[in-house]
Amino acid sequence: MGSKNSPQVNNSTRTLFTLIIVIGLCCFFYLLGSWQRSGFGKGGGVVMEVAKQVQCTNVTHIVTKLDFEPHHRTVKIPERANPKPVVFKPCDVKYKDYTPCQEQNRAMKFPRENMIYRERHCPPVSEKLRCLVPAPKGYKTPFPWPKSRDYVHYANVPFKSLTVDKAGQNWVKFQGNVFKFPGGGTMFPQGADAYIEELATVIPIKDGTVRTALDTGCGVASWGAYMLKKKVLTMSFAPRDNHEAQVQFALERGVPAIIGVLGSIRLPYPPRAFDMAQCSRCLIPWTSNEGMYLMEVDRVLRPGGYWVLSGPPINWKTYYKTWKRSKKELNAEQKKIEEIAKSLCWEKKYEKGDIAIWRKKTNDRSCDRPSSVKTCKGKDTDDVWYKEMEVCVTPFPKVSNKEEVAGGKLKKFPERLFSVPPCIAKGLIEGVNAESYHEDNKLWKKRTSTYKRINRLIGSTRYRNVMDMNAGLGGFAAALESPKSWVMNVVPTIAKNTLSVVYERGLIGIYHDWCEGFSTYPRTYDLIHANNVFSLYQNSCKIEDILLEMDRILRPEGTVIFRDEVDVLNDVRRITKGMRWDTKLMDHEDGPLVPEKILVAVKQYWVAGGRRNSTLPSFSS
Repeated sequence: MGSKNSPQVNNSTRTLFTLIIVIGLCCFFYLLGSWQRSGFGKGGGVVMEVAKQVQCTNVTHIVTKLDFEPHHRTVKIPERANPKPVVFKPCDVKYKDYTPCQEQNRAMKFPRENMIYRERHCPPVSEKLRCLVPAPKGYKTPFPWPKSRDYVHYANVPFKSLTVDKAGQNWVKFQGNVFKFPGGGTMFPQGADAYIEELATVIPIKDGTVRTALDTGCGVASWGAYMLKKKVLTMSFAPRDNHEAQVQFALERGVPAIIGVLGSIRLPYPPRAFDMAQCSRCLIPWTSNEGMYLMEVDRVLRPGGYWVLSGPPINWKTYYKTWKRSKKELNAEQKKIEEIAKSLCWEKKYEKGDIAIWRKKTNDRSCDRPSSVKTCKGKDTDDVWYKEMEVCVTPFPKVSNKEEVAGGKLKKFPERLFSVPPCIAKGLIEGVNAESYHEDNKLWKKRTSTYKRINRLIGSTRYRNVMDMNAGLGGFAAALESPKSWVMNVVPTIAKNTLSVVYERGLIGIYHDWCEGFSTYPRTYDLIHANNVFSLYQNSCKIEDILLEMDRILRPEGTVIFRDEVDVLNDVRRITKGMRWDTKLMDHEDGPLVPEKILVAVKQYWVAGGRRNSTLPSFSS
């Protein structure tokens, strides 16, 4: 009985064993194929290779090279069936200081009334320059901060008129092949330090209470430059001037500034953005249009904030002959300013010599406005992009008692940098709460640490002027916060409106539409961070137009860090091949399986009429 059944048992065993082997092999090859397709193996998908480490060495026009850590992998993306990239040619040398939305020829077509002709007037798509704005011959990398505050290479901003026009006011002097900035101003010829010390006797500048400031009609921004010593970030602005290039000087010095003017359109900042504002002989007609310009300053001034006026009509009894104006006119002008200030709930705190200081009250419970004062209507007071100014007062946020600060009390800097901003605590930012805010901070600390490992120059004085093109809650700027650099936090007009968060953290920023030119001169930023900018704008305007604008505002041998989906970055990389940029595509910090990647780009050094062989490593593949 047993002998008959044995062969059957052996056959069954062999069949089962064979089946197990087949199933095992199938599983093995399935896993192997998945592994290859994921990017770890050398399959038909994305091929990953380890980037070689680049050592930092000193060179003539850049302090050091980019340094890529070994664990960051260069990503080779298969090219899609696209035509060869367009090679963008240099623009004519006459465009070396081109500012697309503030050009003189276009400006002169608009009315002079209310400075309309000095406001933004961007060219239509058909008239956009599709060429690379050249640097002037002899262009040099700016001096590192803090030396750049006091010295600028003449070749970078070759305009001498200010050295003559402001010779007696200690603005700027020409010495050899550099400009020297002694720190003077029209109303503080003895220096900004002494002027700021006088302000500090009234305004709490030194203890972190004042962190953000606005300088209207800033000149070469010496006030903002010296306020940085007090850890105060100043947003300076002045109109485009073909002869003096004031804002260009400011940015070349490493001081935050934009081209701008108080005209007919609202300033591109949210309400209650600044802890103080000042006008030092800024020549703004404060009493015209029923006080509309003072009302706009009030809109962006935080409850409890300060406004400083030094210059006409203050101290008119001393200067009326110099200003060539009558006593009666100047006296009437000062009285009118006093009346408007009172209607804005500003209390005069100081007037001595050339300086007058007002403080905005912390809420409206202690403010008795005249019934004739019109209050601004409208639900969204943050919606200011290309919106006309109105003769009306922006209302205070509601409070429950006289001691409460309208809009919320801010902590002193630097504590306020990471504390929960009042606008988030009050639930005013859709989809953001205290928990998600803290998570965002952790995320950007991690990401910024990755950037610093990729490029060891980040966080050094080599990258002084930094821009975040899609700032969100300001996490990147907060993680990068240092006296060595400052960040212009841009909140795109088509993104979630978070600019109030940026300011409540003690950072500065601006609204902007990246389908248009930015309000700055060429070559004014050392490092640009573009987080999901091209995914955001993919249905709004052409990638190449945004990239050409980035090239315009980026310094030679400046760096861009892109963060976006891999397909988007593949398109970006294809275009930049024709822009004299070197690029390297890298894995996300969480590994190769994440579809989001990091693209690092360096703009090659070249100038009008010539080109120098860049000392930077070539990244293009």
